[in-house]
Amino acid sequence: MSPRGESSGTGGRAGGLVTPGRVAVLILGVLALVFIFENTRHVKIRLLIPEVTMPLYLALLAVFVVGLCCGYFLRRRGRR
Repeated sequence: MSPRGESSGTGGRAGGLVTPGRVAVLILGVLALVFIFENTRHVKIRLLIPEVTMPLYLALLAVFVVGLCCGYFLRRRGRR
């Protein structure tokens, strides 16, 4: 008898349904939703001359995306 014939209970996949990575992603997703629902009030943001009003979570998300872009640019530039 070979071990190939035995079922490991995972449906032939390398990992199970609940893995540490999936649990971490689920927790981060829940925390992101809590953050969004807690920061829905509108804030005034002034960028040089224009003043805009937007939800706080969108302003923080925009700054996060700008930071990611800057980090990506600097990382690519440093590899040359």
